[in-house]
Amino acid sequence: MSDLVLAEVSRWYGNVVAVNDINMHIRPGITGLLGPNGAGKSTLLSMMAGLLPPSTGTVTIDGTPVRGHVRMYRQIGLVPVQESLYDFLTGEQFVRLNADLQGVPDPATATAHAIAQVEMAPAANRRIGTYSKGMKQRIKVASVLVHDPAVLLLDEPFNGMDPIQRRHMMGLLHGFAQRGRTIVFSSHILEEVEQIARQVEVVVAGRHAASGDFAQIRRMMTDRPNQYLIRCSDNRRLAALLLTEPSVRGARLRSADQAIEVEADDFGRFAHVIPNLARQHGLRILELTPTDESLESVFSYLVNS
Repeated sequence: MSDLVLAEVSRWYGNVVAVNDINMHIRPGITGLLGPNGAGKSTLLSMMAGLLPPSTGTVTIDGTPVRGHVRMYRQIGLVPVQESLYDFLTGEQFVRLNADLQGVPDPATATAHAIAQVEMAPAANRRIGTYSKGMKQRIKVASVLVHDPAVLLLDEPFNGMDPIQRRHMMGLLHGFAQRGRTIVFSSHILEEVEQIARQVEVVVAGRHAASGDFAQIRRMMTDRPNQYLIRCSDNRRLAALLLTEPSVRGARLRSADQAIEVEADDFGRFAHVIPNLARQHGLRILELTPTDESLESVFSYLVNS
């Protein structure tokens, strides 16, 4: 069982700050590293794996710095978001290569076991260049499982996987967590994190936005006005009616096209209000579009709240 600690970690490239003053204490179990694309998740994972040195701060596993310590690298398995594969090798050869590089005592057995764990045995003798994206993801995971690392770092691990493959991979990660492994996986998809991780670290624009139990952070993310754009057969009348509803914080007509911009506090209630008002007053809804449902806007709300 290993604790992964980032203390006042920053990383910059020239004048570009990728991550800024990050503090995290990641314990055994599954931790979701959550944030929009470009938030700094891949940079953080690379520093956790010892591939990148922090510009300032430290990254340690059980008190020992990761960077530059070979014995620490043997405790870590990193699945990068890039393909990072040799297409001319078979899946079995690729996993065996990693077993040999890690000095695994029985590389043949370890290779077969890792491939079986990700359900790639039927395709193990095929060249990686013939694999689908989902198959490549799974063989990458097998290659980092082959030396049985204590810390598993995965960058967008479910990319390209179909629903069955995703479910199997999530079950596999749950099993590792139950056996005391420390697992960190990044995602920009909130639903993926919700299904697998209770502990969450949220990063936005290189800053640490939130940390803790997923359910608590989820409530923080949704406890804000939901914004919509509505067009109907009588925009002015609907706007006036909406302002009488307790779930609606504000409604105004947009000057350009008279569409209604609405802020609603209670998503569940608002979902019932619109069809009821339309039916009671003979209005026809032409468009109802959420305008702030992207994770980018949710995370920005977290940072700026």
